[in-house]
Amino acid sequence: MLNDMTSTASTEATEATDARTARAPLASSSPAPLFELEGAAFEADGRVLLQPLDLVLPAGRMTALIGHNGSGKSTLIKLLARQQACTRGVARLRGTALRDWPAREFARQVAYLPQNPPAATDMTVRELVALGRYPWHGALGRLSADDHAHIDEALRLTDTARFASQLADHLSGGERQRVWLAMLVAQAAPCLLLDEPTSALDIAHQIEVLRLLRTLTDERALTVVIVLHDVNLAARFCDDMIALHSGRLLQCGTPDEMMDARVLESIYGIPMDILAHPHSGSRLAVAR
Repeated sequence: MLNDMTSTASTEATEATDARTARAPLASSSPAPLFELEGAAFEADGRVLLQPLDLVLPAGRMTALIGHNGSGKSTLIKLLARQQACTRGVARLRGTALRDWPAREFARQVAYLPQNPPAATDMTVRELVALGRYPWHGALGRLSADDHAHIDEALRLTDTARFASQLADHLSGGERQRVWLAMLVAQAAPCLLLDEPTSALDIAHQIEVLRLLRTLTDERALTVVIVLHDVNLAARFCDDMIALHSGRLLQCGTPDEMMDARVLESIYGIPMDILAHPHSGSRLAVAR
């Protein structure tokens, strides 16, 4: 429920010649899909921010949304998080339209971290992280021993336990971002949606956060959908990459498929070279 809780606590691709719907099935051999979008689109104030697309996101994988600024990444993840509704088409979670999920049940399934989390005025770090337990006990319910155990584990996993008694709004931007991530972990939802969670972090903490999300995906069978600007980090940590351009689905695939000079130039509009990592041999993208 971080999507609902956040609201409560504050909340070149070539132009197609027709309006064909983009199709992007991922990992066809995976279990039943977690999210399904059919002709899903979004427009506001007369502007089409996301063109109609069909998309299947399977459970238990870490997927990066990549693309230039304004490509539609945040719009898409907001649709998945139920922060805004499709103006055309339908989006489903586990076969049920997002609009048909009761708020608390949806929040037990999906946790959402927006690009700009609301202020946490006069709240300690532990109090903020404890908000992640809201879907499980309600606004007036007391925290149980199980709730406290989830909170403690979230603080430990995100290396924020040392800040537990401090006011969250007194922390640095990077520290505060890790506290918000701890809140998602405490929520114990099987799906995490994160909009640029590493944007305020230095490189060491970017790696730490992505490594944690990778571990949660692998060891706890979580589904993670994350908006990232760094294509190399996306390729390093994610199972799948979905590229958007000007509100359209451009291409999707595994990192091996996406880390191609021609593909990346079509996404970002500049020539790119692919180099081998000196230690792992994995592909690295470098702008010319």
